[in-house]
Amino acid sequence: MSILSIPIIILCLFIFISLFFIVKQQTAVIVERFGKFQSIRQSGLQLKIPLVDRIAGRLSLKIQQLDVIIETKTLDDVFVRLKVSVQYKVIKEKVYDAFYKLDYPHEQITSYVFDVVRAEVPKMKLDDVFVKKDDIALAVKAELNDAMSDYGFDIIKTLVTDIDPDAQVKQAMNRINASEREKIAAQFEGDAARILIVEKAKAEAESKRLQGQGIADQRREIARGLEESVDVLNRVGINSQEASALIVVTQHYDTLQAIGSETNTNLILLPNSPQAGSNMLNDMVASFTASNQIGEAMKNTNKKKED
Repeated sequence: MSILSIPIIILCLFIFISLFFIVKQQTAVIVERFGKFQSIRQSGLQLKIPLVDRIAGRLSLKIQQLDVIIETKTLDDVFVRLKVSVQYKVIKEKVYDAFYKLDYPHEQITSYVFDVVRAEVPKMKLDDVFVKKDDIALAVKAELNDAMSDYGFDIIKTLVTDIDPDAQVKQAMNRINASEREKIAAQFEGDAARILIVEKAKAEAESKRLQGQGIADQRREIARGLEESVDVLNRVGINSQEASALIVVTQHYDTLQAIGSETNTNLILLPNSPQAGSNMLNDMVASFTASNQIGEAMKNTNKKKED
């Protein structure tokens, strides 16, 4: 093999290698011949003429995302930063337009997003921007579809992914929200306290009612017991006055016995002398006798007046 044959072999090998090229999935390759558009090649093993055809560029057919941050002013003069995410892709049938009509698609999309957002947001108050962010996204998508479809791009979706007001405005909004929540909490606490007071008053009223009813029932039973005791004593020849005196003395000594059974009591019953029972009985008998005498005297006086 001569020395001249080596460069020829290398040249032939280079030409053979340059004859083939591979296009990846979801990719389109633009082939030019002598600087003029020749064809668009899709995925797979492709053939071109070495030194005549060249690969002018590759375009991805996958969905891509572009994030655009815009600062603008609302209707109530609040500066706010919005982040708009645009999802787009090259239309497979319009690869030629996407490659030759537009050099910088990102810049073009960004310009349209700025234009739409700065036209829509100044019409809204800050609160409306949060509420109507989907309307802003739809307006951006409609504008981009009309503009970018001519360049071979399809706008899949637009999203307003972040709304960031000025720091001082956010602090003021947080204070307002905190004040509103404190106001609501105070109202609930007041309602709860009022309910507790009402329920406590109802419980006390019910307690007093039941207590009064209990005392009334107790006195009614005591009176019934006394009446039965007097009837029993009357049947054995003891009159009502003597029976009443006997019952009082009996209750007196029952009370003394009950007090004596308590070890830690400070209650003192007056009178508390040993002869207190007999004195009480004598006093009661004397009072009953005096009342009978007064009653008889009044009857006699009334009878004389009638005669």
